[in-house]
Parts: sequence; structure tokens; C-alpha cells
Amino acid sequence: MKRVTTLLALGAAAVLFAGSAQAQVKFGIAGPITGPNAAFGAQIKNGVEQAVEDINASGGILGQKIATPLPIGDDASDPKQGVSAANNFAGSGVKFVIGPFNSGVTIPGSEVFQENGILQITPAATNPTVTERGMWNIFRTCGRDDQQGAVAGAYIVKNMKDKKIAIIHDKTTYGQGLADETRKAMAKGGMKEVLYEGVNTGEKDFSALISKIKAAGADLVYWGGLHTEGGLIVRQMRDQGVKAPLMGGDGITSDEFAQVGGPGTEGTLMTYGPDPRKRPEAKDVVERFRKKNFEPEAYTLYSYAAVQIIKQAAEAAKSLDPKKVAEQMKSGQTFKTVIGDISYDKKGDVTRLDYVMYIWKKNAQGKITYEEM
Repeated sequence: MKRVTTLLALGAAAVLFAGSAQAQVKFGIAGPITGPNAAFGAQIKNGVEQAVEDINASGGILGQKIATPLPIGDDASDPKQGVSAANNFAGSGVKFVIGPFNSGVTIPGSEVFQENGILQITPAATNPTVTERGMWNIFRTCGRDDQQGAVAGAYIVKNMKDKKIAIIHDKTTYGQGLADETRKAMAKGGMKEVLYEGVNTGEKDFSALISKIKAAGADLVYWGGLHTEGGLIVRQMRDQGVKAPLMGGDGITSDEFAQVGGPGTEGTLMTYGPDPRKRPEAKDVVERFRKKNFEPEAYTLYSYAAVQIIKQAAEAAKSLDPKKVAEQMKSGQTFKTVIGDISYDKKGDVTRLDYVMYIWKKNAQGKITYEEM
């Protein structure tokens, strides 16, 4: 009897030991893996996967590996699909989510995550509402559109005071929100636009819009929206003889913008954070991406940094409980990341201003891409 009891005890201990040895923490990736913004979805996906690979190789978080393959919630930039993906994450026991890309998807999805105890860091959703709702679980590694619009508006006021400005947006939470913040900053500087128009996402023919831009005599077209429609607007402007440069925000930060827009994208102005690929902290990681034939532009490193922040916050809190990790993130701790030092305020926003001006121009290889001014 004693021998049987001992064997049972040893067996139970072995099961417990095996369970602890195999303990894993679940992360998820949310973003537009398909659809017109798939380039940005690829940035988020590649950024998170590389960070997880690197963290697991160095022992994981608090002795636990991050479970792979990582579940992916493809929202295709659609809010309803994003909510469905969020519910799927909740049902599968995911505790931490990186993404989504779009503000209009991030806002409703974050409510599902909050209800289910999931901590979320978006690398790209810049609308102020994302972090203005008093939620414990939502953070971002990027800045906000009231900051971005202020930088864009100040640049216009300083450099184009006597010029005619047309403001165009795509009617989305992000696009119209950014356009309105830029408009607000221009108004503070005593400037009023000559045209304010909204277009629909997915639209292909902008001839009516360009006729209005022509009639208004615009010297600059400010675009609140993403690279797909933005590129088409530039191409069709040039086709109709409109030489006014475009100016946009971080939503056009993809080399696909120049592919869609063609040679006329040269001279486009843009607001975006200082290029993280040029940071010394990112050098080794950037090389790893390039060895895999993936250029880590735009939100790739912002996504990588999000995983780094969760790891450091969990280790400081000595817990993988999402609420305790979130409390640690809001404690004022400075996190060392590939995009530089980051700390958070009580809303979940980064405490540094993260926007500078760029211009799209030909590089040494003759490729049109964005370069910090």
C-alpha cells in the first residue's frame, strides 16, 4: 500500500513538474492581414513574431515561454471583423494583444478586451479617443493625432502662411480625426482652408474631387487617410495637371504609397515619428529583419517594442496577470525598447512627443521613399 501511495505521489509530482515546465503565456496579433491595408498588418505581424522569437530564445518572461505559433486576428480594417477577432482571442485564453492598426477597429475591440481581462498595446492607432475612456487595459507605442495634427498645422502656418490649403479626409475615425486636428492647428495660426472634403475608403475615381481642388486653386492638399486612397489621389491630381504637393500623416508611411501614387508622390510631406530603424538600440533587430528579406519600416519596430514593454513590466511586477502588468506600465517605469525609452501616463499614452516632418524623395537607388527633414 505504501509503495502504491509513493508511486502515486511521484506520478502527481511528475505531472505538476511537466505542467510548470510547459507553462506558456498567450499573446495575440491583431491587424489587417488582408485587404487594402495589409502592408501595415504585415508590419505588426512581423514585428511581434520577431520579438517573441527573440524573447523566447532568451528564456521567455518570468520563466514562461510565449506560446507559438501566435494566434492572428485578421480584421481587414473592418470594425465588425475586429470585434469578432477580439472575441475569438478572449475565447482562446489570450492575455496580451498587440494591435490593431486602425483607430476605428481598436476602439470597439478594446472594450471586448477590457471585459475579458486582456491587456492591449496598439502600435499604430493614433485617435485620441483610444486612450481617453478611462480604461485600464489599452496602451499604445505611437503618439496621438492631436499631437500629430499640431505638428502638421504648425508646419503649414510657418511655411505656407499665404498659400491656399485644401483639406481632404477619408471619413474614418483616424483620417477625419487627423484632418480635423490639423485644421484646428491651422485655425489657431489664423489660417482657413479653401476646401474641406470627405471621400469614401475604397473609392478609385477621384476626378470630381480633383476638379474641386483645381477650382479652389489649392497650393497644398492635406490628406487625412491611408496610403491606398492617398496614392490614387496624387496620381490622378498629376494626370489632371494639378501640381500641388500632398501632405499626410503616419497613415501613408509605407513604400506602397509611392508604388500606388507613382512619380508624382515625390515632394509629398508627412508627419511620423523619428525613423526607429536609425536608432542604435534597433541596429541588431533591423539586421535580423533584413536577413529575412523584410524591411522593418513604419510600425514594425513599434510592434516589436510593445512585446518588450510587456516583458519588462511583467518582470518588474513579478506577475503575468494583465491587470498587474498594466498597473506597472502606468507606474512611471521607463522601458528600454528598440524605438527608444518609453514611459506611460495614467491614460496609457507615451509621455514623449513622437512626431517630426518627412519628405518623400528619390534615394540614391532612385526609389521614391520618405526621409526625415
